[in-house]
Amino acid sequence: MKPVIALTKGRVEKQFLAYLEERGIDSTPLVEKGRKLSVETDQATYFFAKGVDVTTYVQHGIADLGIVGEDIIAEFQPDVFNLFPLPFGACKMAVAAEKDKDWPDRKKRIASKYTNITKQYYLEKGESIDIIKLEGSVELAPLLGLADAIVDIVETGTTLKENGLEVIEDIQHFTARVIANRSSLKMKRNILQPYLSTLQEEVAQS
Repeated sequence: MKPVIALTKGRVEKQFLAYLEERGIDSTPLVEKGRKLSVETDQATYFFAKGVDVTTYVQHGIADLGIVGEDIIAEFQPDVFNLFPLPFGACKMAVAAEKDKDWPDRKKRIASKYTNITKQYYLEKGESIDIIKLEGSVELAPLLGLADAIVDIVETGTTLKENGLEVIEDIQHFTARVIANRSSLKMKRNILQPYLSTLQEEVAQS
C-alpha cells in the first residue's frame, strides 16, 4: 500500500516536484503527466486539485496527505492535521490600497477573496468594516471605486505596483504546508512515516 497525496495544481505543484527531486525522488512521471489528474509512482499515488479541494479530499480521507498553501488552511480551517511547513511557496497576506490614499470618513470597504482572514484580522484590530467578496483580480476594486482597499496574497508586489497599489499592512506570512487526514495518520502511520521523513530530510549542499 502506498500513500495517497493530494497536490495543489500550478505553482505549488511545480515547486513540490522540484523539492522531491532534491531528495532523490524521481518526479518524471509527475512532470510528464500531461492532462492526467492522477499518477501513480513507485513512492505514492498522486492526484492534482485546486488548493481548497486538496483540503477537502484530505479531510474526507480520499487522500492521506496534502500539499497546500497555508493561506488556504487559514481561510477555510479544514479538519486536518497541519503537520509541518515546506521551504517554498513563501508569500504574505496583506492589506493594499492606492498610494497616498485619503481614507473616507465612513466605514471602510475591503475587497477580498479571503473573507474569513479579513474578518478575523479587523475583528482583532477592533475595527468594523464592510467586506466585499471577489473571486477574480481584486486589484481592480480600489481602482474602480468598489472598495477602499484589498486583502490579498502578495508574493513580489509587482501586480500591486503596476496597478498603482501598495502594501499598507502585513497580516500574516505563509508557506506551503503538509497536511494529513486524522485517521490516516493513526491507521497508516507505518506507510506514511517514511514518506514524511523523506520530506523533512535535510539535503546536503554541494
